[in-house]
Amino acid sequence: GRDLICIQSMDGMLMLFEQESYAFGRFLPGFLLPGPLTYSSRTDSFITVSSCRQVESYKYQVLAFATDADERQETEQQKLSSGKRLAVDWVLNIGEQALDICVVSFNQAVSSVFVLGERNFFCLKDNGQIRFMKKLDYSPSCFIPYCSVKEGTINTLIGNHSKMLNVYQDVTLKWATQLPHVPVSVKVANLQDLKGVIVTLSDDGHLQCSYLGTDPSLFQAPTVDSREINYEEFDTEMKELQKIIKEATKTEDILPKSEKHRDLIVTAEVSPDLDAQSQAIDSEVKAEAVPSVTVKITIQSRVTAQKPILAVCVQAPLAVTCDQFVFDDLEPDSSETVVLSVFLKRNCSPSELEGNCLVSYNIPTDLNPEGILKVAQCNFRLPLRLICFPAQPSKAANHKLTIDTNKPPVSFVTIFPDFVDPSEDDQANVLGFQFLTGSKTTLLASKTSQRYRIQSDQLEDLWLITKELTLRLEEHFKKQNCKDFACTFSGSIPLQEYFELIDQHFELRLNAEKFQELLSERAVQFRAIERRLLTRFKDKTPAPLQHLDTLLEGTFREVIALADAAEENQANVFQAFTKLKSATHLVIMLISLWQKLSPDQVAILEATFLPLAEDTPELGWEETVDAAVSYLLRTCLSKSSKEQALTLSSQLCVPKDTNRLKKNITLFCDRLAKGGRLSLSTESATQEAAVMPG
Repeated sequence: GRDLICIQSMDGMLMLFEQESYAFGRFLPGFLLPGPLTYSSRTDSFITVSSCRQVESYKYQVLAFATDADERQETEQQKLSSGKRLAVDWVLNIGEQALDICVVSFNQAVSSVFVLGERNFFCLKDNGQIRFMKKLDYSPSCFIPYCSVKEGTINTLIGNHSKMLNVYQDVTLKWATQLPHVPVSVKVANLQDLKGVIVTLSDDGHLQCSYLGTDPSLFQAPTVDSREINYEEFDTEMKELQKIIKEATKTEDILPKSEKHRDLIVTAEVSPDLDAQSQAIDSEVKAEAVPSVTVKITIQSRVTAQKPILAVCVQAPLAVTCDQFVFDDLEPDSSETVVLSVFLKRNCSPSELEGNCLVSYNIPTDLNPEGILKVAQCNFRLPLRLICFPAQPSKAANHKLTIDTNKPPVSFVTIFPDFVDPSEDDQANVLGFQFLTGSKTTLLASKTSQRYRIQSDQLEDLWLITKELTLRLEEHFKKQNCKDFACTFSGSIPLQEYFELIDQHFELRLNAEKFQELLSERAVQFRAIERRLLTRFKDKTPAPLQHLDTLLEGTFREVIALADAAEENQANVFQAFTKLKSATHLVIMLISLWQKLSPDQVAILEATFLPLAEDTPELGWEETVDAAVSYLLRTCLSKSSKEQALTLSSQLCVPKDTNRLKKNITLFCDRLAKGGRLSLSTESATQEAAVMPG
């Protein structure tokens, strides 16, 4: 019939009161910070979680007969001899700080001690043994065990910092619900006629009573009056409603009206001459002088354009002096102009001499004041003089190509005025190009036949000169109103030389993987030696290092050397991929001239052989192109329905070698030579299942 009160202080003292009278005080051993404390009436003991992250149980009887808190000045010897030392009843190490402890005992369930940790939820027996535990994948804030409807189990409500309340039956999650706040305390109560009300308290003092369920529907459908239906009135009403709906769904206020003239126009003008003073910054090219060319970009706006941002892109190894410009809002009929320079940054020839300007801007509307995002873009072509200069032609070369035309040969003085000195007559039919990277390419025009020959020591160097030749010939004959000009190629496709470039690129990719593995191994070794050394240094009586410091220094040097080698290999991979792209462009062009392919078929070729703008360790050129070529061989270029029935693997991974890819490319060219036509519209059943890379 008495009330007993136990108070835990910040210094680890338990003060016990009987009614209003102070009974005694005891200090808990090994105390640092107070933890949750509860009393178990079944075992007459106090249960707490100490700073050692273990659950400790102290019998009330042991507390009562232990040394009093006021007598702590006794020496350790006196305490041992007196026999009143405070002893723990049982200990369980849970390895984490506890948030709360609760002792429950229901009729149908065994008496249990519940401990809520920072990451786990424990249920213990009276003697400290674990009945069960549950690992939580969230940060809990409070909990309360309550009676379960199922015999032998206990339900628990656990709140967390994600504003969720989870209902568990022992370790099984039965329900999860969202709360409007983070609960710091939760209880289950019966209020009036409503049983099982969940009472939660937030950290800012809001008390909420809620229940798991749905509100009953109080709506009752009214009785329908039986009357005759007037269909004419219904038709009239339906037409009026449809008219209202049509007016409401008009998008003219949401989206701007589509007009014949664009709201914003971006144009790029490339200077016909190179910069008098080069603007190249941090170029890796080893040439004496790295030229640059000025590009003038103009933005003209017919409407109000908010937050316009201009991005200028050129493919590496080319670079721009500034690739992004942010403008203030443009007023109607206003314009902005920026000037930048393009130059060769890395020490290899580019695969394309083209750039792209892209402007993103917002146009405000009545319903959307922030505006609707729109994009305008334009392309520009860079001059050949940016990456090469006139040089003495070379007679001998490893790789030669012959392009046939249906018109008499044109003098190079006419189509290459920027490379030819008019005073030298011998340059009318032969021309030399020296790339900034050091390689040479020679261009020859036949005096008797309608042919042009391009020759170089490197296959990839043929591409840009061949492309420039065809473009300038087309422009020349277009100016003369000649519409039937055409280029053809009757030689053999240089597949073997192309395959050598593929093998070089693939070998460098494999080297990159090897360097990655070696770096991982050395890093693991470095960390292991570091741990050993730290253990030795932390030891109060340090043992000899046994040359661990020498081993650490040697491993560190290996890691640095491997990282440098991996970085150098990465630069080589980039150069090899750029060369491969140039050679691929050349092969596509030769196939299209050889087979007289239409623009749509050339687009399919480019999507097949040039699916990636850049190589990545996860997805490389070889496996992507192999999948694309395999798809074409099994669909539009298949010889039988048996080939079409073969399924393609949808997973792309780095192949062991390039044999299959080279075999498929050779087969691809053979099928085209035998009359195969490129097309994506096929009635093959496998088209739906196969994935077209790129």
